[in-house]
Amino acid sequence: MKAAGLQFALANPAVVAVIPGASKPGRVEEDRAALQETVPKAFWRELREARLVDPAAPLPFGV
Repeated sequence: MKAAGLQFALANPAVVAVIPGASKPGRVEEDRAALQETVPKAFWRELREARLVDPAAPLPFGV
């Protein structure tokens, strides 16, 4: 979920940065890894089909 949240926010071209809270130093590395994680395209499609994401919202990787 962390990966999807970070990647969704950054998919919008109007967003230039996302600053998640880091309660301890290890969280910074977790966040960096989450940005590299592959979120399946089917996940994004299912969100759209369930109308949980606006049809006009940009999605990661052009899904």
